[in-house]
Amino acid sequence: MSDEKPAREPIAEDARIDALEARLKAAREREEQRNRSQVQGVDASYRSGNRVLADLLGGILGGVVIGWVIDYFAGTSPWGLLVMLFFGIVVAFRNIIRAANTPPGDPE
Repeated sequence: MSDEKPAREPIAEDARIDALEARLKAAREREEQRNRSQVQGVDASYRSGNRVLADLLGGILGGVVIGWVIDYFAGTSPWGLLVMLFFGIVVAFRNIIRAANTPPGDPE
């Protein structure tokens, strides 16, 4: 009984299947690389646009709020508001110019 060989031998791996799997893996990697670069470009532009908007609104609104608080407590209406609004605009544009001058690959 133990001298009998099994009725079917296990099928050996075919070299064609290995080659096909290698080609499929390479094709998937190329496709992922091709799609990844497009998504990053759009995403980077979207992020930089949002950053410019946030800098502009933050500078102006921050200057207005700080100026209003100074005027409220010091009684110097409207000069504290105007001066801090001007400083807020200057800081906002300074941040936007700095962001525009940084290379696209630099995370900041």
